Amino acid sequence: MSVTIKDIAKILNVSYATVSKALSDRDDISEEMKAKVRKVAEELNYKPNYIARGLVKKETKTIGLIIPDITNPFYSEIAMAIEETVNKEGYSVFLCNSNWKNSNENDYINLLTSKKVDGIIIAPIGEESLNLESVDIPIVIVGTKKSYNNQNYVVIDDEKGGYIAVKHLIKQNCKKIMFVGGKQNVQSNKQRLEGYKRALIESNYEINEQYIRSGNFKQESGYLIMKKVFNDGIIPDGVFAGNDLLALGVMRSALDFGLKIPDDIKIVGFDDIPFASLPEISLTTILQPKYKMGEHAANMLLSKIKNPEINCENIILKPKLIKRKTG
Repeated sequence: MSVTIKDIAKILNVSYATVSKALSDRDDISEEMKAKVRKVAEELNYKPNYIARGLVKKETKTIGLIIPDITNPFYSEIAMAIEETVNKEGYSVFLCNSNWKNSNENDYINLLTSKKVDGIIIAPIGEESLNLESVDIPIVIVGTKKSYNNQNYVVIDDEKGGYIAVKHLIKQNCKKIMFVGGKQNVQSNKQRLEGYKRALIESNYEINEQYIRSGNFKQESGYLIMKKVFNDGIIPDGVFAGNDLLALGVMRSALDFGLKIPDDIKIVGFDDIPFASLPEISLTTILQPKYKMGEHAANMLLSKIKNPEINCENIILKPKLIKRKTG
């Protein structure tokens, strides 16, 4: 049976209120009494009931985090940054994996609000409507510039990132450049494709729809897309992949087809996940400052929790090309 403040109060022969105030470090309780209460609490292995405390204080010191794919190192690093940042302020994180399903996102939003979290950070998967209209707690969007219900966001400039990637391939004398993207309805994917197109148009390259392919954001998708491309007799000399996992799949498919990287085909990814820098991979990619994104999102949410009336500025971070051996 769990220990309560009533048990501590009984041992010390003081009121419940005195124990509660001592554990909350209230100024109207002496340091001597606080020390006694803490000593007994530690001996009894007392664990605070944050839910009950939250009902009284109207705060639970918890936030919700909804991401689409916990197995993707990009989202894992964002989640780590958010957790480490809010932990410093005494908050815990409920982590939810939507698994690229919009229905899961809305279910998790309902679940988190029912648990009385103090705020939510979400990386939306697409443009489908999120059920945010009835949510009356602070929300911050991470990873997409689309603002849902006028919520603040933290994002990288995806369009510019796509543009930088393709301009680099053009400078490497690539003439037939393919875009291998993830889900078409995802805002970041759309923006990266726009950057791809802008770079081609600016360099007087023709936009060939056969060279624009989509799947999902997983490695196997990149592999299968390129396998079909090669089987259709299309051999690009450059590929811009919508993320690094797709790029890894593209690399594997190209090698299976007998192409040499980067001699026959050059490949640029997006994200700069840890695998990208491994010597046997050495993927040229667009760096997303993942930890910074998570840190900014967490600090923005904490500011909104402490002051709901605060007017936070949206944050758009700059992409950077990391040149390695694939292109």
